[in-house]
Amino acid sequence: MTAFRRHARFRLLAPVVALLVLAGLGVGYSVHAARREAVPAFHGEPIDTARPGQLLFRDTAPGAGHGNIAAVPAGGAGAPRTVSGLNCERFYSAAGTGVCLVTSTGAVPRTYALIVDRQLREVRRVKLSGIPNRARVSPSGRMVSWTVFVQGDSYNRGGFSTWTGILDTRTGYAVLNIEDIPLFIDGHRYRASDVNFWGVTFAADDNRFYATVTTKGKTYLVQGDYGKWEAHTLRENAECPSLSPDGTRVVFKKRVSSDAARPWRLHVLDLSTMRETPLAEPASVDDQAAWFDEHTVMYARSRGKGGSDVWAVPADGTGRPRELIVDAASPSR
Repeated sequence: MTAFRRHARFRLLAPVVALLVLAGLGVGYSVHAARREAVPAFHGEPIDTARPGQLLFRDTAPGAGHGNIAAVPAGGAGAPRTVSGLNCERFYSAAGTGVCLVTSTGAVPRTYALIVDRQLREVRRVKLSGIPNRARVSPSGRMVSWTVFVQGDSYNRGGFSTWTGILDTRTGYAVLNIEDIPLFIDGHRYRASDVNFWGVTFAADDNRFYATVTTKGKTYLVQGDYGKWEAHTLRENAECPSLSPDGTRVVFKKRVSSDAARPWRLHVLDLSTMRETPLAEPASVDDQAAWFDEHTVMYARSRGKGGSDVWAVPADGTGRPRELIVDAASPSR
């Protein structure tokens, strides 16, 4: 492995990035911290994330358990929820491994990716700088990824950039930002200072992955090879992909309008034919959708004033959306 690659994989975020994020978002953090400190301590109930037949999610219901990870039976989502003591801003779990993105409260808020076991007990903590945005775990539970928004990159003055990391839980090897992975656009090696990755999703082999990359005002769906450490674009205008359980399709959000209130539409892409299908969800969903099963996708749908519910819709473009869980976000099966 070259020294350059080791440097690219372990490059640490400068403290000034965190300070810039705080300067731009201090008010939001203060309000969030005040709300959390205003409610009594909540210890939660035990949850086994590896137990089959359940949906895991972030509880967004008002009250002491707001933001904590919860579970309901997958076949009876209207049943009472079991709410744990783990509080996250973004969460995902697979095969007994979970990733919880959390921002600590205090004079200097800090962001972490917490790797948790099947009992939601912390086994590793990765310090990040930025605002939690996306989180994923590979089907085997081995590979973990996260995305945070950061501010202050020299090529994006006044705006936000993304930093996306990947952790191999088996080897303990962490890539804090994958933006230096060799990128090929239309088969040609591409280099630019404004390349940003986000929304990683893994295949069952723990090597192939898909993600969004943006550069020069364009977004692309890319397929990555972790072992070869390279990524190739597949198509434009596809964001926040999520790979189907059989590995043949991705659900993604596509920009379909310049209307800032309704820019997105969920689509499913067949990776063998590159044929896309718009889904029957008419709302503009700004989420990295997940798969409920081979035939259904699920996602958090905003209902205003910070609230959201988890909905599901058939992956073939038929049917209609149905509500799975009220007051919920970050679903995983």
